[in-house]
Amino acid sequence: MKRKVWEGIRLENLQSVADEIVVWLQGAPPLWCFEGQMGAGKTTLITSLCRSLGVQDRVQSPTFSLVNEYLTREGELIYHFDFYRIEGPEEASRIGADEYFDSGTICLIEWPERIAPLLPHETVQLRIIPQPDTSRTVDVSIHGTTQ
Repeated sequence: MKRKVWEGIRLENLQSVADEIVVWLQGAPPLWCFEGQMGAGKTTLITSLCRSLGVQDRVQSPTFSLVNEYLTREGELIYHFDFYRIEGPEEASRIGADEYFDSGTICLIEWPERIAPLLPHETVQLRIIPQPDTSRTVDVSIHGTTQ
């Protein structure tokens, strides 16, 4: 496992941290799992990461649609999932989550614990931890690979 932690993140420095995370994750598995309590900033971080990845579309949480598709400047797809309202892994399978996950395309997954049995061993985990001073800590680890 490879791991890096960013501390003291505030909105004003979030984009530069997102830029660093994207560089650090080059060559990592394409499934990026975002963990954190409600309101921790998962979607906000995803929005900045998408900018770093060249997404020009409007990034918003797919809470009701379950998945949004974004296109980068280079014409590459990125999928953004929000499994908060999902009933379980079976529902995710019915929408074809396995096919998205096997596509080799970056998949940004909010609430991955709700579909854990569907996730492959090789993933990136991004834990967002709110701090008492309102800053955030982002703990990023790459699992299941020797990278």
